[in-house]
Amino acid sequence: MVDKSLLHVYLISCLRISSQSLANIDDVVNKIRLKIRRLDDNIRTVVRGQTNVGQDGRQALEEAQIAIQQLFGKIKDIKDKAEKSEQMVKEITRDIKQLDHAKRHLTTSITTLNHLHMLAGGVDSLEAMTRKRQYGEVANLLQGVVNVLEHFHKYMGIPQIRQLSERVKAAQSELGTQILADFEEAFPSQGSKVAWLDKIDRRYAWIKRQLVDYEEKYGRMFPEEWCMTERIAVEFCHITRVELAKVMRTRAKEIEVKLLLFAIQRTTNFEGLLAKRFTGCTLTDIPGVRKRPESPLESTNPFLEDEPGEDGGTEKDEDLAKPRKPKAPDNPFHGIVSKCFEPHLYVYIESQDKNLGELIDRFVADFRAQGPPKAGTEEGGAVLPSCADLFVYYKKCMVQCSQLSTGEPMIALTTIFQKFLREYAWKILSGNLPKSSSNSGGLTISSLLKEKEGSEAAKFTVDELCLICSILSTAEYCLATTQQLEEKLKEKVDKVLVERINLTGEMDTFST
Repeated sequence: MVDKSLLHVYLISCLRISSQSLANIDDVVNKIRLKIRRLDDNIRTVVRGQTNVGQDGRQALEEAQIAIQQLFGKIKDIKDKAEKSEQMVKEITRDIKQLDHAKRHLTTSITTLNHLHMLAGGVDSLEAMTRKRQYGEVANLLQGVVNVLEHFHKYMGIPQIRQLSERVKAAQSELGTQILADFEEAFPSQGSKVAWLDKIDRRYAWIKRQLVDYEEKYGRMFPEEWCMTERIAVEFCHITRVELAKVMRTRAKEIEVKLLLFAIQRTTNFEGLLAKRFTGCTLTDIPGVRKRPESPLESTNPFLEDEPGEDGGTEKDEDLAKPRKPKAPDNPFHGIVSKCFEPHLYVYIESQDKNLGELIDRFVADFRAQGPPKAGTEEGGAVLPSCADLFVYYKKCMVQCSQLSTGEPMIALTTIFQKFLREYAWKILSGNLPKSSSNSGGLTISSLLKEKEGSEAAKFTVDELCLICSILSTAEYCLATTQQLEEKLKEKVDKVLVERINLTGEMDTFST
């Protein structure tokens, strides 16, 4: 409601506005009264409006409360219906779950029964095939039976299942024993006689035929990664090495150098064929090492190739003496058989001792027969040809011996080399120096220098001086070549024996 004091103030202020209005005060008063009545009307209208609004608000609040109560009622109804629906769904799904469990158990039962039927039938078939030795069919069936049996590990408490498992194990054991017996019967190990060295090539020809026959008949029976062909070849090599070592110890006095070299050559050729055919993986059997698959034995197989002298014929002597191609450094089979010849290489060393002795004697005889080199000829003052022949023979012996062994036999051969280097220096060089009147015992470099320093008259003819120059040139050549020989011997011999190779004494002989 409007404050009347404010209205009075307003009226008083209006009266004071203008003094001129006093003349028309009645009109003014009437106007004011009119305004007052209007204001009163407005005030009453406003008051009535406010009263109506409060009543409307209370009515709206009451309606809202009623609506809320109705909403709570509906929510409760919905909750009750949801609980009823949930209960209904539980009742429905309870039956469905039972059906699902029943279905799953039924499926498991059917599967187990099928497995049991397969297991029982498979065990019966397995025993029948084992008796009939049908190994091809057994291989596939056995794996299937073992796989099916794995499903019954948790049922081993059932006597019937345990009995089937025992029958499978018994069949496996019987198969293993039976297959081994069959293989022993298929590969009869007849007591073969150990042949002498002159028949060694027939031994290698026999194993090559056996390996070819094995690949054709039995090669597919074993997994490829087992490398059975290589294993058979390696076992043959081990047996051969042992048997050859026995027979050579028994008949050591019958071993001749030509026969020994023949046997060694045939053996190293066979070892080379093994390297062409196999990888050598069975020599170590290191896990994780990838093995080269074995190729089928076809016409390119080295076991089907003929070797020189395969027909049993003997080689010429000069062929045995020729140096062969050095062994390939990556041949894993080198020495697998030929190692047995190493204790008997003294025969080879003794033969070289004899041959070198005869060679030196021939050099001496040739020098006496042909006489010293003459002055004015191409040979005058040149290196003696016998020197080159000696070192060529040395090289041939060194290469040949290194193919036979790089151990102690190389040291023995080095001792032989030293011996005949000294003999060559004494018999060919020092022994053929011309004699002088002042040195009847022979000429040395020091005596030659003394004669030159004393300005004595020349005691030698031109031919003698030519011989002296030739011998000095030969000694110089021998000195340089002996040093190279020492280096080559150290390259060939085993590293642990390098310190035992020393030709310094012989080089000093040629130097003096």
